Amino acid sequence: VGEQVTLKCSFKSSSPITESLTIDWTYRPVTSGQMETIFHYQSVPYLTTVGKFKDRISWVGSVATGDASIAIQSPVMTDNGTFICSVRNPPDV
Repeated sequence: VGEQVTLKCSFKSSSPITESLTIDWTYRPVTSGQMETIFHYQSVPYLTTVGKFKDRISWVGSVATGDASIAIQSPVMTDNGTFICSVRNPPDV
């Protein structure tokens, strides 16, 4: 609680990395079970502009090295939940 936390995600692809590569981070809270997208990447990072993680997520990854990690600033106990990282590099998923 209170310190920046990094959510690690790494990937490998048998296809060359192109501008078609996308990364999506989704979050489902422990209580409500409704999933929400909290981060999207396609050529550049798109930070969420709504929801509980607004202004608290930063891109710390590097697609060139297979790193799709993000960081959350000032985490609190109510951020607890399931975080899912999805990487698509057509035709790989």
